[in-house]
Amino acid sequence: MTKGANVGLADLSGDAGSVIASLSWSSTMGDGDADVSVLLLDGGGKVRSDSDFFYYNNPAAADGSVQLLGKTPTDGGSEDRISLDLTAVPADVERIVVAASRYGGSRFGELDDLRMTVADRAGDVLLGFSIADAGVESAFIFGELYRRGTEWKYRAVGQGYETGLAGLATDFGIDVDDEGEGENEGPDEGMNASEDAVAGRAVEPPGAQAVSAPDEAAEPPVAQEPTSVPRQPVRAAGSPVSGAGDGTETGSTESGARDTDPAAAPPKRTRGPRTAKKKVTLPAVVKKSLAENDAWNAARLFPAPTLKSDKEREVRATSVLLSVMAQVPEFGRRLTAAFGAPAGRMETFTEVSLPHGDTPKRPDGVIRVERAGKLWTALVETKTNGNVLRSEQVQNYMDIAARRGYEAVITLSNDVALEGSPLVDVKTDGRRKHKVALRHLSWAEVAHQAHMLIRHEGVGNAAHAWLLQELLHYLQHENSGCHGFQNMGPSWVPVRNGIDTETLSQGDPRAVEVVESWERLIRQVCLRLGGELGQKTLPVQRAQRGTTPQSRRAALADRLCEEGRLTAGLRVEDSPGVITIVADLRTGKLRTSVEIPAPEGAYPLTSAKRLMRQLADAPADLHVETLLDGRSGPRGTLERLRPEPGDMLPGDGSQITGFRLSLFKGMGLSRGNAESGFIRSVDDAVDRFHAHVIAHLPAADRRTARRSQDGTQAAAPASAVATDAPVPA
Repeated sequence: MTKGANVGLADLSGDAGSVIASLSWSSTMGDGDADVSVLLLDGGGKVRSDSDFFYYNNPAAADGSVQLLGKTPTDGGSEDRISLDLTAVPADVERIVVAASRYGGSRFGELDDLRMTVADRAGDVLLGFSIADAGVESAFIFGELYRRGTEWKYRAVGQGYETGLAGLATDFGIDVDDEGEGENEGPDEGMNASEDAVAGRAVEPPGAQAVSAPDEAAEPPVAQEPTSVPRQPVRAAGSPVSGAGDGTETGSTESGARDTDPAAAPPKRTRGPRTAKKKVTLPAVVKKSLAENDAWNAARLFPAPTLKSDKEREVRATSVLLSVMAQVPEFGRRLTAAFGAPAGRMETFTEVSLPHGDTPKRPDGVIRVERAGKLWTALVETKTNGNVLRSEQVQNYMDIAARRGYEAVITLSNDVALEGSPLVDVKTDGRRKHKVALRHLSWAEVAHQAHMLIRHEGVGNAAHAWLLQELLHYLQHENSGCHGFQNMGPSWVPVRNGIDTETLSQGDPRAVEVVESWERLIRQVCLRLGGELGQKTLPVQRAQRGTTPQSRRAALADRLCEEGRLTAGLRVEDSPGVITIVADLRTGKLRTSVEIPAPEGAYPLTSAKRLMRQLADAPADLHVETLLDGRSGPRGTLERLRPEPGDMLPGDGSQITGFRLSLFKGMGLSRGNAESGFIRSVDDAVDRFHAHVIAHLPAADRRTARRSQDGTQAAAPASAVATDAPVPA
């Protein structure tokens, strides 16, 4: 679509009552990010209340009309998906605005491939709109869905704001509290405080301390008169976006060059105290057991020790998961919204017999969601342990679903799906009007979502939290068979031996299989670590523009054959930098590292001493390397450098751009998840590095981090040769 064009969703699909909006972007360095937001507007172009603003701290509407589904990593960037159930949108909502914003001085012109797509609940993309003229904007309206009579239409907007999230939100009637303003505050700090206020981040006065009361709900703060943030949209203010092909439409998403005369300005709305239903979470520290000794096993709702065969494990795992999904609405909705399911009453079933030719087929489970008299149905095929999905079996379920008018087939296993590398090969009949979506869910993703709800985000009541905890106990039991990705595959040992004997050649397909397994492992590490921390944790993939997932993996496989190393990066929200993991198959060593920028304007010795204080509790074998402009500087272990921080300074007085912190450990050799296996060693290395190094460093200042990345990009290739740091593919 072109900017300003509009189209009716009913003209594109016969089932457009529930859609998935996706916002995507890419970065050649793999580190670009933005936060999505959705606003529900009334006929006057304003939100009805601040609760009509959805973002990462308010991700879902109570009526199920809006749910932010989170980020999915793509080659060189990420994709944010939003579930929109248009049948559940309140009648007085006329428009749904879909936007994104950047933070800390970052601009959308620094990102590539800005694009919004809208897909139906089957996953088929109905439309796409690309933004090619982004520049200094820090917030962007990608598009909007709006009512026209009894149907919904989409308009490609592509309008930017220099004033970021605060300016965008203010334009649509969101009250922005400028709590961060003060006499000594610069313009950047004031804007950041405003964006923090509108995004729900805590903004405290200097010297304020947070006081927690575990058993009592905090009283709401006294409402203060909101201060509007000046609006300076980039586009021509007030100019409507004409509806291409529909001359009767003049409404559009406008920015605010409105009359600045105080007499003409609309009265400010005051915001009273808002209350929210308290969510229940469970403490991470378990209460002391009343058992006499460790031989006493706690009674469990879902016992696993008696399972003897893979068939029993599949039946039990399916029944346990589907029953909890039906009883804990937040959990069931979290897992099915990404597959196009509406918000509604959910019922689940197991071992349902469905006719198919001469022999009835019996999928492991069926999920049904009822909303406004309409049914959404998905068939579920489950595998546990190392059992792989069979294409023939999944094909049968796809045919049954298409013939019976079901919406989806969901495969569930320990494997992790990768873009461009399907787990099963199925064919669809293009002549059929009804389309069935094939989706995959890993047991690691199931555990991640359960962990996020009971440890960090909360559920409706204590009984629901207990059910999720029992589900996690079952999944983590050694006999459940639901432990996630746990095998590097049959190519692991031949490739490792080929690297050791220098007989592995570029182009060997076994090397590509190992690269794919490595990517699956890193994605699972991100799920596990993110669930434990309650923070977004995503893999960082560096790729040139225009490369496909297959070509990127082939290039990484060739590098593996040549260098004998597997390299990956992962970014934890608010961490000071990207955590880099290097598995050197020649030396049998794992290296975890992070690069942190040197404070701007500080004396070199002051920077070195400050770093030593921050790492006071870090392991003595931590390696510290000084980064200079275009090359590496002095290095040594923390044990040696603590008494003499001055040893970190370059002898020729070169400017210090940052520091690289690294830990090394032995690499497991076997392909499985045993105590001595490769997968377990990677998990242990990441956990140790985050707990003993990253956790002791101050949270990233996003503006400083951005400047640091811009300043050190030129030095990356030179330092990569000596330090095994990742180089863009």
